[in-house]
Amino acid sequence: MIGAVSPISTPSIDWYAIAPDLALFGAAIVIVMGRALMRHHPRVPGAALVIAIAGVAVSAVFTAIQWGFVHDNGPYEALRGMVAVDGFAVFVQTVILGATLLGLLVSSGYLQRERLEAPEYFALMLCSATGMMLMVSANDLITVFLSLEILSISLYVLAAFDRRRLTSQEAGLKYFLLGSFSSAVFLYGIALVYGATGTTNLTGIAEFLAGTTLLHDGVLIMGLAFLLVGLGFKVAAAPFHMWTPDVYQGAPSPVTAFMAAATKAAAFAAILRVFVGAFGVYRVDWRPAVWVLAVASLVVGTVAAVVQTDVKRMLAYSSISHAGYVLIGVQAATAKGTSAALFYVLVYSVMIIGSFAVVTVVARTGDDRHSLDEYRGLASTRPVLAGLLTLFLLAQAGVPLTGGFVAKLAVFSAAVSARQYSLALIGMLAAVIGAYVYLRIVLAMYAPGEGETAPAGPRIQVDAGTGIALAIAMAAVLFLGIVPAVVLNFARDATQLLAR
Repeated sequence: MIGAVSPISTPSIDWYAIAPDLALFGAAIVIVMGRALMRHHPRVPGAALVIAIAGVAVSAVFTAIQWGFVHDNGPYEALRGMVAVDGFAVFVQTVILGATLLGLLVSSGYLQRERLEAPEYFALMLCSATGMMLMVSANDLITVFLSLEILSISLYVLAAFDRRRLTSQEAGLKYFLLGSFSSAVFLYGIALVYGATGTTNLTGIAEFLAGTTLLHDGVLIMGLAFLLVGLGFKVAAAPFHMWTPDVYQGAPSPVTAFMAAATKAAAFAAILRVFVGAFGVYRVDWRPAVWVLAVASLVVGTVAAVVQTDVKRMLAYSSISHAGYVLIGVQAATAKGTSAALFYVLVYSVMIIGSFAVVTVVARTGDDRHSLDEYRGLASTRPVLAGLLTLFLLAQAGVPLTGGFVAKLAVFSAAVSARQYSLALIGMLAAVIGAYVYLRIVLAMYAPGEGETAPAGPRIQVDAGTGIALAIAMAAVLFLGIVPAVVLNFARDATQLLAR
């Protein structure tokens, strides 16, 4: 006689918790299907852009709904603790969505100019953004790893998207090889942490470490070191920065902009959630390592940028130094440091995308005019474009009345409050030296040498998408520098709502 079969217990899924991610991924699927069904239709590229922007907009609506719910009811975990819905995730997801929107706008004209396949490009960008969105809300190390792979695989292809340029293929291959190695290191770190704590859930790890004293914590410390190495690669922190100059220079300029802004925001969110959140009890052990990474990033990024003559490489090394500034906020390991780091990644995203948007149009067809000499006389031929690039560069230097000044002030204040005076001093000195890098580009635009003329070549054209992106970035940089209180309060509230 056959006994009664018990029903299968299946976990309930909170679709609202991952609705922003699903909106982006759904838009990517629609673009791919539309391209497959109407492959030769002339309106497909334009329709793909509209669908991609619509996906970002829908995702933003779901993100706003999540913020309202979290603000009223507090943070919570979903999908059996794999995902955290809190203000921290909402803030960084907002940064990623903004960077994705600007990246789409800048890419639209670039793809048309270079005659590249727009639908595939937009779908890959949305898939990468989906991984980033999942990464910032991941509440389990396994989820962090999976989201890291989702965002990385798409970026590998995007970096090598222009198959006609050897530098683009080289960038994709280098990023793939070194990225695969860093992912393996990160995965090994997860295994060690699991062996030491018995769980990969971040909330479970925090509770275990708070209630248990490990007499032999060597395995856990080694696991933390591997996790820091894996994530340090993604934020381009020295000494794990070797891929950055070559990949940033070789990849299509809009891809470089998206990679520099969105990927760095997602990876820093993972660092904050993992180390400050889950391993806050062990801050005495990991803070010295973060201190070393911050100083190395500031020194290497600033000094190496001084001797560059290629603007994309200058901005690449500059991104390494900016990673050092964010690490100052991480190293503070306080609520003030976390909010300062969040604010910095937001400001940096608009500054760097604005800068690379100008680089994209100055490079013109072929995307290979990145020498500093190409910018000589730009102020006389395209004064508005030169003025915008000047604004973005001065913001990165930390000039007052720009978002960069407030961001640097926030991380330095957090370091001083945490009694990290030496780190704050090193950061200030690096900011002074770094200003020289940005002024070199500004002087090249406004003060060409005697007898020099603007470089010959096709006229610089600013398409509508890039123009809109530049206007948004300019407004954001000025708003964050003049009226920063609104966003600073948002970052502070996000830190308070961080699930621990």
